[in-house]
Amino acid sequence: MRESVQAEVMMSFLVSEELSFRIPVELRYEPCDPYAVRLTFHLPGDAPVTWTFGRELLIDGVGRPCGDGDVRVSPVEADVLGEVLIRLQVGADQALFRSSSAPLVAFLDRTDKLVPLGQEGSLGDFDAHLDEALDRILAEEQSAG
Repeated sequence: MRESVQAEVMMSFLVSEELSFRIPVELRYEPCDPYAVRLTFHLPGDAPVTWTFGRELLIDGVGRPCGDGDVRVSPVEADVLGEVLIRLQVGADQALFRSSSAPLVAFLDRTDKLVPLGQEGSLGDFDAHLDEALDRILAEEQSAG
C-alpha cells in the first residue's frame, strides 16, 4: 500500500464571538480512500472526533465558499488566502474552526503529489479500496460509540 499524508495543524475552535481556544487537529489522507481527507479534532476534555469529507471540498474551500451540507469551508475574507473557516454541523449543533490557509495548502499539495487531483480513479481496484475504507470507518464509529 502507498504511504499516507499526515499533518498537525493548530486551529482556533470558535465557541462564541467572545470565546475561542487553539486545538491541535490531525489531517490525514490515504490513497486507499483517494477522494477523502480526515480531520481529527482534539477538544479538551473530550475524546478525539474525526470528520471525513471530500478532499476537493477542502481544496476549493481555501479559495471560495464551498459546501452545502454538514461540512462548509470558506476563506475568512473573500479573495484573500490568509485564513479559512471550517463549519461542521450535525442537526442543530455546529462547530466552527479557524485555520491559517498555509498549512492546509501545504497538506493538500502533499496529497496532490501522492495522488494528483483527477487521478483518484486510476488507483486500481477502487471499489475494493472503497469497501475497505467504509469498513474501517464503520469499525471506528462502532468502537467510539
